[in-house]
Amino acid sequence: MLRILRSYQLYAKMSKRRFAQLRMGYLGHIISHNGVEMDVAKVECIRAWSVPDTIKSLRGFLGPTGYYRRFVQGYELICKPLTELLKKDSFCWNKTAATTFQQLKNIMSTAPVSRMPDFTKHFIVETDACNRGIGVVLIQESQLVAYLSKALSPKNLGLSIYEQLLATVMAVTK
Repeated sequence: MLRILRSYQLYAKMSKRRFAQLRMGYLGHIISHNGVEMDVAKVECIRAWSVPDTIKSLRGFLGPTGYYRRFVQGYELICKPLTELLKKDSFCWNKTAATTFQQLKNIMSTAPVSRMPDFTKHFIVETDACNRGIGVVLIQESQLVAYLSKALSPKNLGLSIYEQLLATVMAVTK
């Protein structure tokens, strides 16, 4: 690798290069032989987040939790009461929002390690649809790769389960 870098006159900064590491932090994730997990420092920030008192602080909380949504089964359905507060003139902190906020903080601190995908092997895609939302689980060799979920909008709430096959379409396109 160093020979290739040198041939293209590229240089690796000594303070930023790492070789033969068992665990490595990358873009808020920890990558190891076990798979991919959330960075503990980022999870601690989420756990220490104080109760939002403005839309701006609520968005600030939902940003990092949304970044890690692939680790949380049913993320969209869980945080729907909080995202409802983001609508214009809808911010009114209530007991449901407080419960959801605490639940999301707890879930983020116990999210599983996901497997790195191996594109030479088969994947299993499991989908589920209900009246409130759709969910997808991507599995490879009986291990979690990622979760995907989407809360249904009021327009889609009236759809039959057959019409909600959109979960499969969403899974394949994502």
